[in-house]
Amino acid sequence: MYASTVRGLLVRGMLAGLIAGLFAFAVAYVVGEPPVRGSIAVEEAQAAQGAAGAPSAHAGHGGDAAPAEAAEEEELVSRPVQSTFGLATGVLVYGVALGGIASLAFSFALGRVGGFSPRATAALTAAGAFATVYLVPFLKYPATPPAVGNPDTIGQRTTLFFLMILLSVLLGVGAIVLGRRLAPRLGNWNATLAAGGAFVVAAALAFVFLPDNSDAVQPGFPAALLWEFRVASLAVQLVLWAVFAIVFGVLAQRLLASRADGTEATAQQTAPALG
Repeated sequence: MYASTVRGLLVRGMLAGLIAGLFAFAVAYVVGEPPVRGSIAVEEAQAAQGAAGAPSAHAGHGGDAAPAEAAEEEELVSRPVQSTFGLATGVLVYGVALGGIASLAFSFALGRVGGFSPRATAALTAAGAFATVYLVPFLKYPATPPAVGNPDTIGQRTTLFFLMILLSVLLGVGAIVLGRRLAPRLGNWNATLAAGGAFVVAAALAFVFLPDNSDAVQPGFPAALLWEFRVASLAVQLVLWAVFAIVFGVLAQRLLASRADGTEATAQQTAPALG
């Protein structure tokens, strides 16, 4: 019975993630694409200035030497496809995957973090996932538009970002365990405050000791454009997790209520036979 319930929650979590991904894609396309296009325009302008200022390696040997070398390489996927079908595919797959993982976390948290209803537990799970998986790593390593940072350090920057995600998730799990252990002595409210404070302190220490991305943004990149991109990135994640919490909360509530009614009906039918 428990396995079938978890399986049902997993399916509903993935469905809720898909629906949340649709809303997130709409926000990413309307709000996020303009700063992306702006950053690409800045990059192209800087590349054109660099090419105009650089001396030709074939000067005096046929004028405009080697047109094939001067021409830009054709993109494998056009920019319109990247900003529509590519963006939609990435966001929807991301939403489905996170929805499935969050539903499993919900299955573990239900009844173990207090006497909350399934809807409230879904909201708490989504809020915790948003904070640990995105917000805390975002505060340490903010998002940057594509092709803005130094390409030679992208591997290092990616490693640091995922390391921060892993550390944040582990700290979040540790805060939950600490809160449960303190609850019998301090009460649920005080234990939650203590665990939350411990999480903030530990995350702050991680911010101090982990290295910064000193070359994440090239000098001269417009600050307003960078700010717009980061706000858009934050808005996409907020919409994704908010919609997931609402949709999954409703679906989980209905599933668990129907399973509870079925269990009660079975018990009532079995009782006379046992008597």
